[in-house]
Amino acid sequence: MLSFLNLVDMVIGLYMWILIIAVIMSWLTAYNVVNTHNRFVYLVYDFLHRATEPVLRPIRRLIPDLGGIDLSPIILIFLLIFIRNLLREYGGPF
Repeated sequence: MLSFLNLVDMVIGLYMWILIIAVIMSWLTAYNVVNTHNRFVYLVYDFLHRATEPVLRPIRRLIPDLGGIDLSPIILIFLLIFIRNLLREYGGPF
């Protein structure tokens, strides 16, 4: 059981990094620092969007619109940290 909890903890950590990279990538494309016409940049951006959007969409529906500020990644990171802490607290030491 401990191995499974370690795996879940690593997957949550990896997903948090994917989420952070997706946010940074969206900023870079919004300010035209990176060009999405480049095939590699487009593939990376598309992967990050497909990996994060299904989880962020329900959170965006719940929080009010704040104009150009998207707080859904921050809320999701807080939720993931909370889940990791619960796993560590009730799953035993790892």
